[in-house]
Amino acid sequence: MKRLALIVLLAVLAWHWWPVPVPGVQNPPPMTELLPADPLGAPVQRNLPAGPQFSLNGIPARVLAEYAVSGRVLSSARYRLGRTAGLAPFDFALGWGRMSEPAVIEQLDISQRGRWYFWRYQGEPPLPRREIETSSANVHLIPADATVVRALRQVSAGQQVALRGYLLELRAADGWQWRSSMNREDTGDGSCELLYVQTVERP
Repeated sequence: MKRLALIVLLAVLAWHWWPVPVPGVQNPPPMTELLPADPLGAPVQRNLPAGPQFSLNGIPARVLAEYAVSGRVLSSARYRLGRTAGLAPFDFALGWGRMSEPAVIEQLDISQRGRWYFWRYQGEPPLPRREIETSSANVHLIPADATVVRALRQVSAGQQVALRGYLLELRAADGWQWRSSMNREDTGDGSCELLYVQTVERP
């Protein structure tokens, strides 16, 4: 029994400390020039119809927009297996505006699984449902380098964070695709942002 417990403990520790991959980048895009978003406001986005193209783990990537978001981390998830984990090992569920207020968040049951973000409440919602939907998002985070990886690992639920980088579209030669949402109004499948993170700041 002790041996089994030790094996389980070692497996848990190995899973927890599994190295975070940094995607192989070829012809990386330039640093964004967009100013960080207001800590209490909506994300800032500037669409780039002819944005730069580069490669992530051999997969063609196209920049869709410059993007900056400041908000509170409602929940965070780490992914370790599969193609998407090799590109975006972290997901942050982020809230801004009134969805960053602790008094609002504590009335919601927030969780993540399968690269989705979920929220529930008992009784009356702390905010109108539409405001919850449009003032929060699940963001798939692709770290630009090892420095960004270290910074993202240090962020935990409940903290304020400011992220800046590019929204991307990925199209692999085998037909696989992964594309960022381009607005904050959508919900459901395809509504998550796919963010190539260049800077991480914790106010």
